[in-house]
Amino acid sequence: MLLGYNTNGFAHHDLFEAIELLAEIGYRGVAVTIDHGALPPGSAHRDYWIRRLKETLQRFEMRSVIETGARFLLDPRKKHEPTLLSADSSRRIEFYKHAVDCAAELGSDCVSLWSGILHEPISREEAIERLAGGLSEVLDYAAAKDVAIGFEPEPGMLIDTMDRFGELLDRVDAENLRLTLDVGHLQCLGETPIADVIDRWGSRIVNLHIEDMRRGTHEHLMFGEGQIDFPPVLQALAASPYDGPLYVELSRHSHEAPTAARRAFEFLDAASGL
Repeated sequence: MLLGYNTNGFAHHDLFEAIELLAEIGYRGVAVTIDHGALPPGSAHRDYWIRRLKETLQRFEMRSVIETGARFLLDPRKKHEPTLLSADSSRRIEFYKHAVDCAAELGSDCVSLWSGILHEPISREEAIERLAGGLSEVLDYAAAKDVAIGFEPEPGMLIDTMDRFGELLDRVDAENLRLTLDVGHLQCLGETPIADVIDRWGSRIVNLHIEDMRRGTHEHLMFGEGQIDFPPVLQALAASPYDGPLYVELSRHSHEAPTAARRAFEFLDAASGL
């Protein structure tokens, strides 16, 4: 089983230096979170970014996914806004199309995204319809580029649990609509045993986030600092159809990124016998 790392945990590093550091540790996958310093939308240097990133990934023989959860990329005042749930979601949709273009050119395994938080006084039914409409446009665009979309249930958002992801699939079950599964989120929301969730959804997974977490608190923790029993989780993943990297997501550890990345690798290496 391969290990990867999300660049949102290297917020204070140059993207290419971060990838080199990860390769030195032993990681074989990079989850590139698009941000001001990584494949920014609208950049006049877009072609340079893509060319250099593709060469870097090839040099280190690393797989990749494109992540779209940067906090203040589209609005400097409102975290994660606008979303597909916004009254005007056009900017978010255009951003997702940019992400799809990046994934297509890099040969990434997927583009990962989520629903967003509902801030308006509309019914859940109306919100689901709004989400389904925007997501369908993104899926159609991605299908034309042969790119999979990994939808991530996220604590606090409209689609937070696996049951609600299933509800979304009832509305939008496109062939390229897959699942980004975050192990920590399952613990946070009490969707346990985690191994059972993996068994149920394994064929849908296209991207996997891993970190430690405590029930009821959405805080990405270093391995061993939360409540997850990892051996059964890793055994279930090894037995699942998913064959991509396990992407460590320690987005609050950028202040110690090289140390955190090495500790995470050593923990998972020892726990899974990679």
